Amino acid sequence: MHAVIRRYRATPEVLREARPKLDHLERTMRDIPGFVAYYFLQTDDGVATITVTEDEAGADESMGRAARWVQENLQSRNQLSAPDVTRGQALIGAMRAAGAAPAAPATGTRQ
Repeated sequence: MHAVIRRYRATPEVLREARPKLDHLERTMRDIPGFVAYYFLQTDDGVATITVTEDEAGADESMGRAARWVQENLQSRNQLSAPDVTRGQALIGAMRAAGAAPAAPATGTRQ
């Protein structure tokens, strides 16, 4: 599997404009060949996305689709920085099993 993390500095206006369009963005990313997962995060200084695909070709495709989606769907794109991109091959992946209860919060202090 391959992953691409894109971090953008953005004004609150970008997020306000993007929120009602996130279903469309999700559909755009789900159509990538080899799609595994996609996350859109609100961060302290903007937004970040994480795309996971089965192979490098899917990761490459996600970069183009993300750029096109921003150009075609965000009028406030001039308030969005160019992405800081991190990409690579996943060496390990771990997820909670389907239907499993969430883990209990950690208690105590770490030493």
